[in-house]
Amino acid sequence: MKRVLISVFDKTGIVEFAKSLDSMGWEIISTGGTSKKLKEEGIKVQDISDLTKFPECFDGRVKTLHPNVEGGILAIRDNEKHRKQMAELGVEPIDIVVCNLYPFKQTILKEGVSHAEIIENIDIGGPTMIRAAAKNYKFVTVITDPEDYRLVIDELKNNGDTTAETKEMLAAKVFIHTAHYDALIAGYFSERLNIKYPKTLTLTYEKKQDLRYGENPHQSAAFYASVLGTQGTLTGAVQLHGKELSYNNIGDTDGALETLKEFDEPTIVAAKHANPCGVGSAETLAEAYRRAYEADPVSIFGGIVAANREIDAATATEMAKIFLEVIVAPSFSKEALEILTKKKNLRLLQLDHIDQKNRKASKAKTVLGGLLIQDSDTQLLHESELKVVTKRQPTEAEMRDLLFAWKVVKHTKSNGIAIAKDLCTTGVGPGQVSRIWALENAIRQGSDRIAGSVMASDAFFPFSDCVEAAHQAGITAIIQPGGSVRDQESIDAANKYGIAMIFTGMRHFKH
Repeated sequence: MKRVLISVFDKTGIVEFAKSLDSMGWEIISTGGTSKKLKEEGIKVQDISDLTKFPECFDGRVKTLHPNVEGGILAIRDNEKHRKQMAELGVEPIDIVVCNLYPFKQTILKEGVSHAEIIENIDIGGPTMIRAAAKNYKFVTVITDPEDYRLVIDELKNNGDTTAETKEMLAAKVFIHTAHYDALIAGYFSERLNIKYPKTLTLTYEKKQDLRYGENPHQSAAFYASVLGTQGTLTGAVQLHGKELSYNNIGDTDGALETLKEFDEPTIVAAKHANPCGVGSAETLAEAYRRAYEADPVSIFGGIVAANREIDAATATEMAKIFLEVIVAPSFSKEALEILTKKKNLRLLQLDHIDQKNRKASKAKTVLGGLLIQDSDTQLLHESELKVVTKRQPTEAEMRDLLFAWKVVKHTKSNGIAIAKDLCTTGVGPGQVSRIWALENAIRQGSDRIAGSVMASDAFFPFSDCVEAAHQAGITAIIQPGGSVRDQESIDAANKYGIAMIFTGMRHFKH
């Protein structure tokens, strides 16, 4: 008689699965709550303690850690020595292991959960059993996912056994599952003990969706979500309308969100290739959108728009006038949805807690053969380190716009320049290999709107050429980190032209 061991926390579909095995003459061995559940359904079950000749003990911590269990799983069936030892020891083979683990992930996500409860939800016997079965997959079928019950039953009915291909596929799922499980536990302890950079780093993510392709059509791609800390991030967004998000949509929308989180007042961020191309703040969202649009009406076309207030009818009416890829906001009014859903392919994303700062997040970047990881750039500046280095102090209006521009340039690819006036970008120059080129691009983009604006640079000026160019364009104030050995040249040039300049003492490279 074939034997199956069933021990599951998630009992979805287990009764139907066990009934199917029972009808085919399988002997069912089970543990604790699973055994009770199956017996209540009229299924004949042998308790694990009858197999081990040892009671379940220590509040259920020890049930399956026994040679009669592990030996029945691990014995190599076509090995004469193993068969002899099984006979001598009275160990009978176990042909299928069905097990899913204590809900460690669900436990750590619970509000106010205690450390003691978390520890009790670290499964020991379950991972041991399924790893043993997966190691011996040539002879043992192991199931950890209820979605695989139907496949196994169908193959048993049709072939009398699962195929070699199915056994190996299910074994692979075990090791993926236990790696994820252990990585969550390791991550929990690392965070609890503030171990930021352990000697070995194991990261784990859960697939949110397969993507049509990556950056380009010849590249495959998928989108994965972190298990923890996803509130207020794109992985927590609900898509209300439009085509499936693409790889580039996700990257660009994330860039827009990072910029948006710097602002508390009603703000619109338009982004292209993860760079802000137009940012506007105002008393109303409709006015903020008008400012962001007018900041760069060319680049916003086919771009991403992020808002930190509900999209209302007035704002939606203006947005509907051009082609946009994605709009992400905390909510959409009924009237706004009626307007925007007329655009078949426009992706509308609702993101609760869109303004949450995600202060604990870290950033990772792959390189050939390795991984870079660092703290996220969650700081803007230290007010105590702000220093006016020129003879002229910035006016109150200039100071307001300088801080606005500094928030924008922080999220602009280096070398980055952001030019702004009246809480609206008038020019953005991202990702140039020369700072003067970044500035020249920003000035060219802003054209005649640049005069009277202020400027932010993500890093110091190595020469005075940026100050010279700023003067020629009519820029009246500058904010930059300072720290160049030739700072004085830029200070002297600013004084010469009556430009106010502030050093922050903090740079914001973004590569």
